[in-house]
Amino acid sequence: MERAPNLAAAVEAAAEALVGVLDAAVSRQNLTVSPTQLRVLALVAGRPGLNVNRLAVLLDVVPSSASRLCDRLEATGLLRRVADPRDRREVRLVLTTAAEDLLREVKERRYRAVQVVLDRMPGRVQHELLGALVAFGQAAVAEVADAPDAPARSA
Repeated sequence: MERAPNLAAAVEAAAEALVGVLDAAVSRQNLTVSPTQLRVLALVAGRPGLNVNRLAVLLDVVPSSASRLCDRLEATGLLRRVADPRDRREVRLVLTTAAEDLLREVKERRYRAVQVVLDRMPGRVQHELLGALVAFGQAAVAEVADAPDAPARSA
């Protein structure tokens, strides 16, 4: 299969542009949480039952740093620590309603920002992009599944 000479560079540039659009959508929101704290909330949302030690692994930080992040989020009313009903020695991280609302708002703002960019593109190109992104996503999932000890990633 023939590949465009600068396809990887084009994908990287498009990914950086997308990250810029997503970041700008959030930075205009005047959030009371840092990008790292927002990432913690997203990780907790996507992994029910997550504890501080596993969070530290996902963030690639020491557990005490993850714990301090959780302390700050707990102090702002966005996160709670709750005892695991199966093992009271285990403490699980749980989002509050305020955190769920915040994540929903961030997601909606990001969606609208991406939609503005897509609306600037011709319909035919949007359709081609959809097919290409689906294929890319499938190939990426296969690549990650094949990689030994691949780190978990999130938004």
